[in-house]
Amino acid sequence: MSTVTTAMLREQFDAGLTTRTDFTIDQPVHAYGAVDHAVWQQLYERQAKLLPGRVCDAFLDGLDALDMDAHRVPEFARLNEKLAATTGWQIVAVPGLVPDDVFFNHLAERRFPATWWMRRPDQLDYLQEPDCFHDVFGHVPLLANPVFGDFMQAYGIAGQTAQKLDALPLLARLYWYTVEFGLMRHGDGLRIYGAGIVSSRGETEFSLSSGKPNRLAFDLARVMQTRYRIDTFQETYFVIDDFTQLFDAMRADLPALFAELAGAPGFAASDVTAADHCIALPA
Repeated sequence: MSTVTTAMLREQFDAGLTTRTDFTIDQPVHAYGAVDHAVWQQLYERQAKLLPGRVCDAFLDGLDALDMDAHRVPEFARLNEKLAATTGWQIVAVPGLVPDDVFFNHLAERRFPATWWMRRPDQLDYLQEPDCFHDVFGHVPLLANPVFGDFMQAYGIAGQTAQKLDALPLLARLYWYTVEFGLMRHGDGLRIYGAGIVSSRGETEFSLSSGKPNRLAFDLARVMQTRYRIDTFQETYFVIDDFTQLFDAMRADLPALFAELAGAPGFAASDVTAADHCIALPA
């Protein structure tokens, strides 16, 4: 068991929580203290000032539709009332990262597993494992978008297929480069939509303004072959046209694609090939 998992389970145990067989828990609203709410408020206000003009419209629309609390850690039950009425999705509280099969099963049933605990004040700018701010602020607003919500459910179903075919690394790369760190075309420019960017001040600015990373047009096979790093800002971002492009990608013959890519050498996170369509930043 990893140190991260051990620490999460210890925090859960200390909070007196019980985990069900599907790894869900009752969100321990009573366990949030003044520091947790202050951290949420600080992060929320910081990103709310930074994101307009940088994040896709669907994200801001989702924030408005859910009326997410800016001053304290939101109660999942309250968010679920609005989310369920919009797209039929629900947030389920979990102690932290869950096993792959559990994660895919939840997504396939339109349930998004969200970590309940908040990062500490000294972790505002970097946290290795996802916390409540990343999961709820970063991911949940887009679940109010019907097309993105359908994509996420289709991704969960694809994950169940990938498990049977021993192809999880390929599908994990798709999640990483889209749901977590995806960019989207917007007129002549780019907008962010991936939760790993949306919830990070540093990566929000880096992804849209730095000349260092590659920005490549989305291609399903290329994405699935591209390794990634978790210890630095991204070296490559993949750019979609819209969420319909993601949903359509899930209609591909995935078993055939998994088989085709099984023996492929793949690409490093920084690689660019002659076949790639590179997207330049606006002048």
